[in-house]
Amino acid sequence: MAGRIARSRALLTRAEVDSLPSVWRARGLIPVLIAVGSAFGAWSFLLPVVPTAVIDAGLPETLAGASTGVFMLATVLTQVVTPWLLRTAGYRAVMVASSLLLGAPAFGYMLGMEPGILLTISAVRGVGFGALSVAEAAIIAELVPLRLLGSATGALGLVVGAAQMVALPLGLGLVSVVGYNGVYAIGATVALISLFAALLIPAIPAPEEEPAAAGAVRVPTWHLVLVPALALMFITTAYGAITSFLPAAMRDLDPARGAALGGLLLGVLNFAAMVARYFAGRVMDRKGEPGTVLIPFQIAAATGVLMMAVILVMQLPVWTMFIAAAFYGAGFGATQNESLTMMFYRLPRSKSSQASAIWNIAFDGGTGLGSTFYGMLLTTMAFAPMFGIASGVIVLGLAVTLLDRRLGRHRVVEVGNLAARLKSVQAPRRYRTAQQPRE
Repeated sequence: MAGRIARSRALLTRAEVDSLPSVWRARGLIPVLIAVGSAFGAWSFLLPVVPTAVIDAGLPETLAGASTGVFMLATVLTQVVTPWLLRTAGYRAVMVASSLLLGAPAFGYMLGMEPGILLTISAVRGVGFGALSVAEAAIIAELVPLRLLGSATGALGLVVGAAQMVALPLGLGLVSVVGYNGVYAIGATVALISLFAALLIPAIPAPEEEPAAAGAVRVPTWHLVLVPALALMFITTAYGAITSFLPAAMRDLDPARGAALGGLLLGVLNFAAMVARYFAGRVMDRKGEPGTVLIPFQIAAATGVLMMAVILVMQLPVWTMFIAAAFYGAGFGATQNESLTMMFYRLPRSKSSQASAIWNIAFDGGTGLGSTFYGMLLTTMAFAPMFGIASGVIVLGLAVTLLDRRLGRHRVVEVGNLAARLKSVQAPRRYRTAQQPRE
């Protein structure tokens, strides 16, 4: 047994990784996916519970939104420095420490929902989640060959989606069974599972900077990742609004079961996200290029949120909200995978941790901004117009993507554009030929 663990933790070489025939042969992938599932499960488990607890305690919606907003602010600030932490401390050390920060402080919610306690605990947990989310996404690019990156990120999306699909409704559902304090304890325990999984992850060598190709023009990193980052961020602002306020909004349609149905809707949303994210990854591997299904899924996400607003205004049957959640979830999931793989392709492999950090900043920054901004809007308007505005924000992200396509394929600047950068670093290509059998 000890020998098996030692082999699983052995140092990986680039040659070993590039020769892998399947993502499931990647050493350490299973522990990473377990760590991912437990981390996102713990985050999702408490994500709608804490704002609902704030509202049930008679405190304002602004504080409910701020609880998520502060969590995400701490997450984003931590993600900025996580690439440096990974280079200096290594993946395992960062993941173990961040798992502890995400899980243990959740017990502190038992002390009450007073602003000082609530926001401090949310901030500390956000630090843990920020470092953990960057490390988990970045390590995927290190464990698998580039030709299988779409399938690997798709598998990551399956685990994240499954964790969220189960945890989001389960957290709210268990409140009536074990109470809020019991739910906080369960959420803390789930987060600590990733601590033990991280100990089985193999050592990852420090990334080496690739030599620049002759005549290549160096382009600022933000130019390379701007479009996928904005596409993701605009969609996740709506996710912040939905996870924080959809359970409360559902009480307008069904006063007795609204909050519980809201949790179930979040499960449907994340099931659709899980399937769409894996689908987008498989399409990327088949076409040899990310971003090909981004636009239609952005449209699906905007349509789903707009449907939520219409359903609330017209007081349509509760079941129609499940259709809206599925539309938004599909767009949400596919955009996650498309934006992440676009960043991995546009940056050199030595900057995979930076790509992961930027992706997570866009995701969590959008979620935090959405929960905080839309929470402020709810002091002056009802839920329906708030969701209508959230749909319009997603359309802004769609406009950015369309403009990028109009200006030129992957182009952001006229000199040193992204297409040239891709050719000089790691241009997307088809991996299957007539001589290569399909897996």
